[in-house]
Amino acid sequence: MKKKIYYFQEGIEFSSKRPKLTRMKRSKKFNTVRICLGKNLEIKPHPEPYAVFFYVIEGSGVFTCKKGEFILNQGNSIFMKAKETRGIKALENLVVLGVQDGH
Repeated sequence: MKKKIYYFQEGIEFSSKRPKLTRMKRSKKFNTVRICLGKNLEIKPHPEPYAVFFYVIEGSGVFTCKKGEFILNQGNSIFMKAKETRGIKALENLVVLGVQDGH
């Protein structure tokens, strides 16, 4: 059986107008997305019905959740529970891997 290899750092695009989301893998138990945000671009805080684990692949940003704001840099991660309000603001070009529960 062939396995698909995912290259998270290939095809990265930054926009000053909107985040670039690339769905990498969907399954019944989890979904993975790559989120690219140009410097100063923001995903305003909003609630989501699923839990998510964010891992910063490149850059840095401010991640907002119920417990406050956290600056994450390359190699840092944060977990946010289902129905928790969350947001991201890029301090520089930012690439994030999001692993969502299969909600």
